[in-house]
Amino acid sequence: MKVFPYKLDFYYQQAIMYLITLLVYTAIRGTFTETRFVFVYQDPIAIIMLFFVVFAFSMIVVNRVRNKRIIIEDNAIKFVNRYTERVLPIDDIEWMHITKERKVETAGKLQAVIIKRKGRKRLIRIRVGRYERPDEFINAMQEINERVPDRPKRKLTGKIRRQ
Repeated sequence: MKVFPYKLDFYYQQAIMYLITLLVYTAIRGTFTETRFVFVYQDPIAIIMLFFVVFAFSMIVVNRVRNKRIIIEDNAIKFVNRYTERVLPIDDIEWMHITKERKVETAGKLQAVIIKRKGRKRLIRIRVGRYERPDEFINAMQEINERVPDRPKRKLTGKIRRQ
């Protein structure tokens, strides 16, 4: 059993960046008089920045509480958070494909795992860079990929127009 927790690095970086921006702005905008620092409370930009800081830290708390993770076992993949657990048996996988995403680069990784379940139209897309230990995650997924059928080749459909 291998457990891969969801990365929260992005949320930490975002919160710290907003907080530093707020502090720098208030240091520049505020006034130093004698021995105290007076902050301009009516400044709408500072209020908006404060909103972003509070929102970023609340997102950290929400994601820590959710405790999102993927558990890979010998016969199943589990998508787990604090409230729910979805189990995907390996026998229920129609095909699986490890690919590079063209449009999204997550944490420096361009890889995604696309899973097609039997009897379902919707694909499951897992972005590898969003989970801790991405290289180990890819290796575990490749082990599973060896046990499931390959993705079928796409067929050309429709009529070819000649001009």
